[in-house]
Amino acid sequence: MAAPVSCVHMLQSATRIFHQGNVLLSAHDCSKHSHNKGVRHRVLASAITPRSTDRKLESLLDSVKWDNKGLAVAIAQNVDTGAILMQGFTNRDALTTTISSRKATFYNTKEDTSNNNVINVHDIFLDCDRDSIIYLGKPEGPSCHTGSETCYNTSVFDLLKEEEDKGDKLALTSLFASESRISERIARRLEGKSPYPWTLRNNLLLCSKIKEDADELCKSLKYNYDRLRSASMMADLLYHGMVLLALKDVKVEEALQIFRRRYVPSHIEEKRSCVSQKSGEH
Repeated sequence: MAAPVSCVHMLQSATRIFHQGNVLLSAHDCSKHSHNKGVRHRVLASAITPRSTDRKLESLLDSVKWDNKGLAVAIAQNVDTGAILMQGFTNRDALTTTISSRKATFYNTKEDTSNNNVINVHDIFLDCDRDSIIYLGKPEGPSCHTGSETCYNTSVFDLLKEEEDKGDKLALTSLFASESRISERIARRLEGKSPYPWTLRNNLLLCSKIKEDADELCKSLKYNYDRLRSASMMADLLYHGMVLLALKDVKVEEALQIFRRRYVPSHIEEKRSCVSQKSGEH
């Protein structure tokens, strides 16, 4: 059986003959071949450049423990929420493409069930054994071919308890599970299916509570409260702040995205900072 054709293979082939004919491969060219087995979340490149001969990159690729088919597990994770978006496979070419394009690229070993949504990669991590890879990035749309935010939406414990696969429960961390619960309560309130809790009944009271929580948190520093009490104050402030955001129809992820851009330095910014510091020393 012939080896599956993929956009990664197309990228590789175009690279090989780049010097011979100035080959251009657009996103449209990749999309035309999406019926073949290949790459999910394809690279939206307008042109192909020669494969890098950088020794560090080649050394890194050599250090990955590819299986007997030349593949390694690749997991996409949301940089802001921590949500596991999907699991796929990558090979040497797909990983090289991901590194150079900053677009998550997967080698698909199955019949293509992908979508055309892109995951913009912020960083890539190898596990301790170097046989598994994480693409840490920001998705531009649903990561699952079903249209779901992630591919993980069925709880095993719910299946064992209810013996029914609803397929509508996302794997959420504590913060986002709480946000989902808040949104459900607001929806039931609007439908008249539940009584109004005080946090949803009175906006002024909610704002007063947020101010109180913030003041208590500041007091924990001023009066040297113990660590547990400080954490408790922060938990209250987070929760009531999330209620306010939900009432404003603002997602916590939106706040975290701004947080990342404002307070989490990128590798480029860190490099510039180091260069500035060294320049100042001379």
